[in-house]
Amino acid sequence: MLKEIRYVDWKSFKRSTLYIDPLTILIGTNASGKSNALDGLVFLKGLSQGKDLQSALMGESTILLDSKINAVRGGVEWAARKPGTVFSLETLISINENFDYEYKIKVRTEPHVELMSESLVLVEYKKRSEKRTELFSATVEQDDSPSVLVTLYNGQKGRPKKRNFRRNVSILSQMRNQELKDEVIKGIETVISTQENVFILDPVPALMRDYTSLSNILASNAHNIAGVIAAYPDSEQRELEKQLSGYVTRLPEGDIRRVWAESVGRFKNDAMLYCEEKWSTGSEELIMDAKGMSDGTLRFLGILTALLTRPQNTLIVIEEIDNGLHPSRAQLLLKMLKEIGMERKIDILMTTHNPALMDALGPEMVPFVITAHRSSETGESKLTLLEDIENLPKLLAVGPIGKIVTSGRLEEVLSKDKEGN
Repeated sequence: MLKEIRYVDWKSFKRSTLYIDPLTILIGTNASGKSNALDGLVFLKGLSQGKDLQSALMGESTILLDSKINAVRGGVEWAARKPGTVFSLETLISINENFDYEYKIKVRTEPHVELMSESLVLVEYKKRSEKRTELFSATVEQDDSPSVLVTLYNGQKGRPKKRNFRRNVSILSQMRNQELKDEVIKGIETVISTQENVFILDPVPALMRDYTSLSNILASNAHNIAGVIAAYPDSEQRELEKQLSGYVTRLPEGDIRRVWAESVGRFKNDAMLYCEEKWSTGSEELIMDAKGMSDGTLRFLGILTALLTRPQNTLIVIEEIDNGLHPSRAQLLLKMLKEIGMERKIDILMTTHNPALMDALGPEMVPFVITAHRSSETGESKLTLLEDIENLPKLLAVGPIGKIVTSGRLEEVLSKDKEGN
């Protein structure tokens, strides 16, 4: 699983680290750097999908999919921290308690988007030390060269091999499916699959209300939620609908009895989402399709469907997770994230401005809360673990997390920390 992403001169960050746990909550004011941190994951996902460096930054237009999800906000122009033109991203991917992979990529954005360096290291932890094995490293021999020289691991006793690769595409994706040592192949495939399995979710209710084709993969904007549910075999579909209904029945003021999807049309290639409501004892049941469902209900179902259908070891990233959801349902949302994430071995990274959701976190979640903030001296963004704030006990004595955030006390304490993290 992805455990860390480190930003060096990336957008508004000079140098900072985002730690990822089974449930990570990223908070901060507007323009503090939360979206910039998530954009780093968007870029790395694009590279792992085989996109060239420029396309991974700029994104690609797709029918029905929200293109901003597939692009780094600001594109090439704002990828590197101003006034610089070079940025680095580093990830730490944990295999088990004994082994990690450390991946680094350095990119220049002007005059062309091109690779400056890239490396992959296998880190083995022993009792009192660690062993680092460089699986590959890429360096630019001449600044204007169209290629980079890559040194490849060739076994414990073998001499390293050297090859030339293009500078407009990550070495990681160029080496995929090539004849290499098993250790190198395993490292490349692990890093690619981990970064490719980052799922950036931004449900768009307006797009979820229409008929959709049957599909095996939920779209980033969840427009095809009905098609995903209806595409399951009968027994699996009934179980999925039962799980969806179990959570969503606790969502509204009324009473949603169940949620389901049905194939429609002569060829049964399209589907629609439905729900059944009953507001009081003795009242008639009301069946409505997605066109009549509220934005909050559809967004909640989009998040829930992603949690229940994405493969294990996925990192689901949800910006403004509580958007459209009533504050009184914050506890339910948090309970759902914890339960399903743990059961299905899915990590969740979310951002929020909602004081009700922050209050619902409780003291036990403090180690998993990260706050994004800007330096009052340099303007650079920083990421600080809440538990690393020296005056945290005094802050929490005033009230829960939501209260200290809305009162401005947290921002005040962070602005006085001139050293940052």
